[in-house]
Amino acid sequence: MNKTLIIGTTTAAVIAIGVSVLSFSSAEETAGLLPYRNADRVAHGEELYADYCASCHGVNLEGQPNWQSPDANGLLPAPPHDPSGHTWHHDDALLIRIVTEGTEAVVGGGYQSAMMGFSDVMTDADILDVLAYIKSTWPDEVKRIHNDINARMASDG
Repeated sequence: MNKTLIIGTTTAAVIAIGVSVLSFSSAEETAGLLPYRNADRVAHGEELYADYCASCHGVNLEGQPNWQSPDANGLLPAPPHDPSGHTWHHDDALLIRIVTEGTEAVVGGGYQSAMMGFSDVMTDADILDVLAYIKSTWPDEVKRIHNDINARMASDG
């Protein structure tokens, strides 16, 4: 084999390995903002969820009955945070805003919701932990889809 062919083949192999490593790293980095793989943060989030969220969203993240239909006051009941709900359809940044500011503030346009903002009740880290707990309960396929949503939003931003 001649020297040019060996150098060319070696260079191509190094580039291919580099691209593979960068692709893997990028996918991991764009998994989002939630520390759902950190057991301590998830455990803390589970405690906070029990204290602040379970009374409306359910002890098992099941939400309130008929959550897709307005109640007698015209408000939508609390949705589930398990895979049957729509939480995982939203990127991390939006979920953080909803928990921090409240649904009415985020949606705007006169939309009314019983979901308050928790910025005066929990720290930013606490909010991340609650959302990390929620995400940690989803099946792997839902987590993958959610990570893809985060990656798309990151590339659009």
